[in-house]
Amino acid sequence: MHIPDGFLDAKTWVGTAVVSAGALSYSINKVREAFSERTVPVMGVLAAFIFAAQMVNFPIAGGTSGHLLGAALATVLLGPWASGLIISTVLIIQCFFFNDGGLTALGGNILNMAFVGSFLAYAVHRLVSGIAPGKRGEQVAIFLASWASVVGAAFAATVELALSGTVPFGVAFAAMMGWHMLIGLGEGLITVIVVSYVRSVGLIITASQERA
Repeated sequence: MHIPDGFLDAKTWVGTAVVSAGALSYSINKVREAFSERTVPVMGVLAAFIFAAQMVNFPIAGGTSGHLLGAALATVLLGPWASGLIISTVLIIQCFFFNDGGLTALGGNILNMAFVGSFLAYAVHRLVSGIAPGKRGEQVAIFLASWASVVGAAFAATVELALSGTVPFGVAFAAMMGWHMLIGLGEGLITVIVVSYVRSVGLIITASQERA
């Protein structure tokens, strides 16, 4: 899903860069309001975990593989604004040090994976949690939020590629969405397991706990 250099035209990569820069700036202010300084190391550890987890691929159909996006994981544990910062940090490191995703496409990749993925996960998680309360309902909510975050980020990338004239929308949609719907299933399972473990050992301090 990491868009490389040359796949987005100027209007698209400049536009997504501006939107992503604004979202990052606003996220920093929201995180400062919601969390204390002791949460920063937690965000760093979570970013390191997501970065490492993205290096591990799991097989899907047709000999292809996928890896954890992590937007839903960070969103469920710390909220969408913190998640946006965490995933953006991971993407910036991948871009500059591992050549994973193009520099001109960095704004698009951040918009798609860090913010579209995080806020779609947040919306789906809240919706499903309200409909199906309890432990089992929470697990379903996390799974669906994770799946939606992957599919939503892939759809955003599809739109950007089509707007850039790189590939027709129908071709990009067929190529991107089918595989990422499958990858989202793996994302959902991994996220449910990790969130359940983290909560069971009390590793994450939420904003509400800090204000208590």
